Amino acid sequence: MRWLRAMRESYYGWRIALTLAITETISWGILYYAFAVFIRPMELDTGWSRTELTGAFSLALLLRGAMAVPVGIWIDRHGARLLMTVASLLASALLALWSQADDLAIFYLVWSGLGLCMAALFYEPAFTVIANWFLRKRARALALITLVAGFASTVFLPLANSLLQQHGWRTAVLLLAILLAATTIPLHALVLRRRPADIGLQADGASEDPGSSPPSSDESARDILRGSVFWSLTAAFSLAMLGGTAIRVHFVPFLLEQGVDDNLAAAGAGLIGAAQVLGRLIFAPVAERLSLLWLTELSLALQLLAVSLLLLPGADWRLWLFVLLFGAAVGSATLLRPALLAERFGPARFGRISSVMVVFLTLAGTVAPVGASAVHALGGGYGPVLWGIAGITLAAMLVLLPARVPTTRAAGK
Repeated sequence: MRWLRAMRESYYGWRIALTLAITETISWGILYYAFAVFIRPMELDTGWSRTELTGAFSLALLLRGAMAVPVGIWIDRHGARLLMTVASLLASALLALWSQADDLAIFYLVWSGLGLCMAALFYEPAFTVIANWFLRKRARALALITLVAGFASTVFLPLANSLLQQHGWRTAVLLLAILLAATTIPLHALVLRRRPADIGLQADGASEDPGSSPPSSDESARDILRGSVFWSLTAAFSLAMLGGTAIRVHFVPFLLEQGVDDNLAAAGAGLIGAAQVLGRLIFAPVAERLSLLWLTELSLALQLLAVSLLLLPGADWRLWLFVLLFGAAVGSATLLRPALLAERFGPARFGRISSVMVVFLTLAGTVAPVGASAVHALGGGYGPVLWGIAGITLAAMLVLLPARVPTTRAAGK
C-alpha cells in the first residue's frame, strides 16, 4: 500500500519505527504469548497447579499496569532508549532464571520482575517515542508497529512449541531468553533516540527550522488529567477494553456452548488476530484524512455490531462476520487510542497521560474475564453476558461524545 512507501524514506524516525516494530513483536511474543505453551509441561515437571502458574502471570500483568505511570513520567523526561535497553537486559536475565526455577516463590519473583519489564517494553513506551517523532504521519508509524506486532502470537506460539518439543520447556525458555537479548538489547541501545531535535530534525523530517518543536497543547499534564476530555476518553476506551476482553476470553466457550465444532471454534478465535491486522491496515491511511474521534466512534460501532451478531440465532455466516468486524474494531482501537491522545494533548506529556489511561485499561482487562464468568454462572448461559457487553460498548460510544476532541492536524500540514 502507498503508506508503506514511507519505509523507504530517509527520515530517521522511520528507522526507529521499524526497530520498534521488530522489538515489540519479539517482546510480546516471548514475554506474553509464549507463556501459554509452557503451562502444561511446567505442571507435569514441577507439580505446581495451573492456578499457581497462571497466578504468577496475572501478577505480572497487574504490576505492568501499576508501573505504567512511573514509566510514562520517566520516558517524558529522559526518553525511552536507556529504559527499554535496561528492561530488555533484565527481562532476558529473568527468563534465564525462570528456565532454572524449582521453587514457586522464585517463579513468582521472576514474573513480578517480568511484569515491571513489560511496562517498559510493551506498546506504551513505543507509542510515546512515535508521538515525539511523528506528527502528520503519526498514524502510519503507529500502524507499522501494531501491524507487525500483530503477528507476535502467529510467530512465537509455533516457535515456542517447536523449541519445547525439541528441547523441553527449560531449554526452550532459555533459548527464548537468548533470542530476546540478542535482538532487543542492541536494537534499543543503538537505534532509539529521544526526539528529532536531538539530531537536528523536526517531526516527520520537515526541513524548516530544524531545532523547533512540533505544535502541541499548552495544557500541563495536571490540567489535562483534571479535564473532562481526558476522562471521557479514558472511560470510553476502558469500557471498550472491558467488553472486548470478555469476548476474547469467552469466545471459544461461547461457540462450544452453541454446539459449534471444536476445530471451527479454534479457527474462528485464531482469525480474530488476522482481522485485527486488517483493521489497522484500513484505519491507518484513513486516520490522516478524517477525524480520529469520529473514527473511534466508528470502531466502537463495529464492536457493537459484532456483538449483536452473536445474539442472532444460528447460521455460520455470523461467526465469520463477527470475526471480521470484531477483529477490525479491536485492531483499529489499538492504533486510534495513541493517535487520538497525541493529537489532542501533544507529544510532550504523552507518556504521563497515556500511562494513566493504561492503569484503567489494565484494570478493565483484569476484571473482564472473571466478571463475564460470574454473569454466565448467574444467568445460566452466555445470553446475559452478550447483552451486558453490548450495553457496555454502547456506553463507551456515549461517554466518548462529550470529548469533542479538537484536531491539530492543520498545524502539522
